[in-house]
Amino acid sequence: MHTTKIDRFYYGWIVVAVTALALLVSAGVRSAPGVFLVPMQEDTGWSIGVISFAVSVGLLVLGLTAPLGGWLIDRFGPRRLAVIALVLISVSMAVSAFIQEPWQLAILWGGLSGVGTGIISGVLGATVAMRWFVARRGLVIGMFGASTSAGQLLFVPALMLAATTLGWRASSLVLSLIAMVAVLPVLLFLRNDPEDVGAAPLGANPLTVQLRPGGERGVMHRAVRSPEFWLLAGTFFICGATSNGIVGTHLIPFAHDHGIAQTTAAGMLALMGAMNFIGTLGSGWLTDRYDPRKLLAVYYGFRGISLLFLPFVTEPFGLAAFAILFGLDYIATVPPTTALVADNFGRHNVGAVYGWVFCSHQIGAALAAWTGGIARDTLGDYALAFLLAGLLAIAGAALALRISRKPTPVALPA
Repeated sequence: MHTTKIDRFYYGWIVVAVTALALLVSAGVRSAPGVFLVPMQEDTGWSIGVISFAVSVGLLVLGLTAPLGGWLIDRFGPRRLAVIALVLISVSMAVSAFIQEPWQLAILWGGLSGVGTGIISGVLGATVAMRWFVARRGLVIGMFGASTSAGQLLFVPALMLAATTLGWRASSLVLSLIAMVAVLPVLLFLRNDPEDVGAAPLGANPLTVQLRPGGERGVMHRAVRSPEFWLLAGTFFICGATSNGIVGTHLIPFAHDHGIAQTTAAGMLALMGAMNFIGTLGSGWLTDRYDPRKLLAVYYGFRGISLLFLPFVTEPFGLAAFAILFGLDYIATVPPTTALVADNFGRHNVGAVYGWVFCSHQIGAALAAWTGGIARDTLGDYALAFLLAGLLAIAGAALALRISRKPTPVALPA
């Protein structure tokens, strides 16, 4: 019997917990490049630009994998794809521990890892939230964003400690083991749809709920003709460039340039993760209640101001202030962006459409990671790169306000 009432035994919350674990592990792996960049340079003698290129390959492959991952998840379900992704992540981290040449770094550490994290990080959480929840979906997406933040909060200082004691290669093997262990709860507890456990999406109108949802055929033909798709893709391109592209990859090397210890800088990234946790949960709550376009405008504007401030930070106190300010909206853009995708293109098409929007995010991240490294090698510092990123984020705020919205009716649970 279908139910729309909030039930403490509603299985969707177990699915949320398992998905959050997979996202946490994926976030830990994705945080490794920023932590390992300086130790890897010292170990191999490769330049920041060379290593940044491998990082950008990973970010780009992650983004290009997301549309395919979304298409496959829409058709074969989140469970099977999550298992495949975690196994790929585990294998990539294991073989990366033995690389000796830059091209191996790009293919194994960047490319193979990018495929695995692309399936999980790009669309898994968005798809699970849209399949299992109508009410509370913004909160659930915020919880998934908080899981990503928690991954950064937990893994960044741990990986920095491991890299400075065991070395980055041994640390990669530890990440491989963690990813493989995470496969077990996914196999045991993750389910594809509410119908698998005899339920309906939480908050769905029982008169209109569609059983066994499937993606709309040809939805991308409709999406690419819509200005909303390109505005969502454009703003998320800016999100990627100004978050894990420039800051996630280059914050620790930037701090190192100014004489701030790597462990201190890693602690600031962890602090940023804590602020991410708060900001993303809050963003999910706000997305359920306010216009997501206005939220995006505020987030991007606030981010731009933070980045314009960063080049003038030369000591730990200022870096901590930046971590707090920037961290509050580092991933806060995800809940309103996902909600706008669902509103404009349908919740059963989120995997496919959001996959391409997320691809745009990662293209921006890859370009910023690569060009940030080139700027550092060419100019001797990161000042210009951070200033341009700040201006780009402010432009994103203006673009967000131009997105149209077609809200999906929600039957609030009694």
